[in-house]
Amino acid sequence: MTTRAENEKTAHDAVLWIELLLKQFPELLGELAPAHRSPSAPPPDSARPSAPQGRSRAEREEALRAEQLHGLTPSGPTTAPLRLHVSDAIRDITDGVVELDEAVHDRLRLPRPRRAQVAERLLRVASLLGQAAGDALLTTHIRDETRRMARRCTRVLGSTEPVVRVRGRCPWCDSVSLRAFPARRAVLCVNPACRCADRECDCRTDPAHRHGWSEGAWARLAAESGGDLTELSGSTADTAEREVRR
Repeated sequence: MTTRAENEKTAHDAVLWIELLLKQFPELLGELAPAHRSPSAPPPDSARPSAPQGRSRAEREEALRAEQLHGLTPSGPTTAPLRLHVSDAIRDITDGVVELDEAVHDRLRLPRPRRAQVAERLLRVASLLGQAAGDALLTTHIRDETRRMARRCTRVLGSTEPVVRVRGRCPWCDSVSLRAFPARRAVLCVNPACRCADRECDCRTDPAHRHGWSEGAWARLAAESGGDLTELSGSTADTAEREVRR
């Protein structure tokens, strides 16, 4: 049974993931269709320093609406194509925020939320976390969904995946090369020369292969590596605090 302290911690984490998403999502919109000038085009007029550089926010939003509605690149001063992996992420996050906003209102028996932009909906969800404090299932859902969307933003924006060094030696290669990857909830051996005793393992044929341990194997890994299970669990926790500090 979830304690009140655990539920408060979950709600706190949800707030941090929402704050991170509020910061990242506008950056994602800016990545949608970056403008570039043709090499043969004349340089900008230095006498007009206030001339707009690239697309305005309104133009980027127009590009997003056009792509979402028709899958087309809208007319405009740039020939830069829309990047589908960015627009797919924007659409997924936009839909996810709408669904989360509606789910929270439904769970709390509130009227259906009015239409709003992503940022306003996220702020609205954050403002309802106090009312959701007694509902562990709801606060966990809010935390998990906002974390998922923030993680997708992070990947598309090209940020590196967080890595945490953990104590102990790899059971296979005996090197101090164990690293926790919180976003994957896994521990990996990052030694490229690591080889195991399994003749069928890919480490014998694939130089990019890395031995990994998922959550169910951490207790055994801790025992075999000389590490600490509590440390492993803490290092692999995908927390917003760690992400914000990066």
